[in-house]
Amino acid sequence: KALYKDWFFDFSPFSTEGNLPDSWRIGTVGDIIQFHDSKRVPLSGAERDKMEKIYPYYGATSLMDYVDNYLFDGIYLLLGEDGTVVDNLGFPILQYVYGQFWVNNHAHIITGKEDFSVEELYLLFRLTNIKSIVTGAVQQKVSQQNLKKVPAIIPSKESLRTFDDLIQPIFAQIRNLRDENTRLADLRDTLLPRLMSGELDVSKIEI
Repeated sequence: KALYKDWFFDFSPFSTEGNLPDSWRIGTVGDIIQFHDSKRVPLSGAERDKMEKIYPYYGATSLMDYVDNYLFDGIYLLLGEDGTVVDNLGFPILQYVYGQFWVNNHAHIITGKEDFSVEELYLLFRLTNIKSIVTGAVQQKVSQQNLKKVPAIIPSKESLRTFDDLIQPIFAQIRNLRDENTRLADLRDTLLPRLMSGELDVSKIEI
């Protein structure tokens, strides 16, 4: 987040004295994101209860459940559409998701265009306050139409590619650590009941 701000908000590597570097422009979020919302399918709790728990099922703000099939396969950014859509400072609720998964109809599903990677979009939105575009007094909502109108700095393709080369190893490590945490949690959930019931005898293990 700090590195993205340094490059694309403060322009520190480009020696432009705070001015927009050559070949950069001011555009809107609609210029740099692609929505995949039409592929979303909500599932009721009763429907999910009948399913084998294999693939993550995401809602507006978090992982909600696991289901027996998936709609998406790849790396995507989820941005809350309704319900809890911003934090207490007005920044969007984001989920960086990857692999095979399902999403209900309460989160926008986003990838980049104009050479923006999902990871760069994630960092951009972490720094973009969207409180002014939230509608709804009781049920908050961020519509596609309003999100597309949010101003955005659009760097040159060369700058985006150079920055992406810097951050991809970091995000790859994040994915690896998440996967390892999931594996260890699954192992804990499998072994703990067997330990508590006495099915696994650990009395002879030397510690």
